[in-house]
Amino acid sequence: MNLYERCMKVMPPIAKRATTMGVVKGEGCYLIDENGRKVLDFASGVAVCNIGHNHPKVVSAAKKQIDLLIHGGHNVVYYESYVKLAEKLVELSGGDTMVYFSNSGAEANEGAIKLAKYVTKRQAVIAFRGSFHGRTLGTISLTSSNSAYRKNYEALLPSVYFTEYPNLYRTPYQKGDGPYPKEYRECLERLFETLIDPHCVAAIIMEPIQGEGGYIVPPIEFMHYIRETCDKYGIMLIFDEIQTGMGRTGKLFAYENFGVRPDVFTLAKSIASGFPLSAIVGRKKYMEKWPAGAHGGTFGGNPVACAAGLATLDVLINDGMLDNAVKAGQYMKNKLFALQKKYPAVIGDVRGIGLMLAIEIVQKNAVPDAALAAKIKEKALEKRLLLLLCGTYHNVIRFIAPTIVTEKEIDFALDVLDKIIADELQK
Repeated sequence: MNLYERCMKVMPPIAKRATTMGVVKGEGCYLIDENGRKVLDFASGVAVCNIGHNHPKVVSAAKKQIDLLIHGGHNVVYYESYVKLAEKLVELSGGDTMVYFSNSGAEANEGAIKLAKYVTKRQAVIAFRGSFHGRTLGTISLTSSNSAYRKNYEALLPSVYFTEYPNLYRTPYQKGDGPYPKEYRECLERLFETLIDPHCVAAIIMEPIQGEGGYIVPPIEFMHYIRETCDKYGIMLIFDEIQTGMGRTGKLFAYENFGVRPDVFTLAKSIASGFPLSAIVGRKKYMEKWPAGAHGGTFGGNPVACAAGLATLDVLINDGMLDNAVKAGQYMKNKLFALQKKYPAVIGDVRGIGLMLAIEIVQKNAVPDAALAAKIKEKALEKRLLLLLCGTYHNVIRFIAPTIVTEKEIDFALDVLDKIIADELQK
């Protein structure tokens, strides 16, 4: 009996995974399954292993910390890895910030919303259609990438409003003379006119690039518009960098690609290369207004996870992985464009920044083709390539290669993709 079969006997259906693959080891860009197969991992644990699996520096730092202190309790005592990682994140985010650690992305996003409500004394929050911010009751209230995440969990957090995120590939609007259709601004402005006064809004929360919603990259000008709107009405701007942060886009933080700085941003997933850790990074002038007892948690900022986080930053910054994410990302994107040119009836769009890349699989007239996307993912795994899907219609293939990826590994992955699409078109 394999790991999948054993799991399904003792765990509920909610524990079912994106694949049936059982894994015994991870190393670099590869996973070793229980049958000894070496699989190229372009899922990276859903953007967690941004510097690859079991990076030697991370393993060494974690082992060293285990010998010193496994848990102290950040509500009780102070310890070196916790303080040092916070110091480093403050330095890297402008020097005028403060940091609070939690365990997961959803926890960090909930904390960021609590911070905004506490500081502004306002109750409303605005999120975007296509968003994904977590699976707790609070964060699914902010999520709209797919109704399945919200099913049977109503009623949710009150005073949450949604506005349109500019998906220019699937936009129903005419572009006009500007860089994006004016309707995306008008949607938010109508929200203020008809549903919620802007002076009652605590925060606007958004992903600088939508993840689960389909790897949607917004126009730079739209990001500046959102920043200007928040400044105009005293609204706190929160960037969810759970999937986009820690080098995924070739910048340490994705907001650097847009020249727009948030008031608060959240990190998780790859911050500690697989150890449970997340962070709320906020401007000092706001964080200082968040008193002891207003938020908390038992396991946040675990000593071992923080040590792993420091090692992860070291690799990204000092070992050239940010530069490689840019170089390898552009190489891969160019090859994806070539595939799109070869299969225009199948690949409707190529998009992304750095190593946060995706293709949209379509039928005639850009109709989403979820069945073909699922078939490509399934066949790819048979050929030792692990991929994941995303998007509201489940027709987007996302490529989440580690920042250590080589051109040879990219070539292998896209050769696999090429052969699968060719085979499917011949049927």
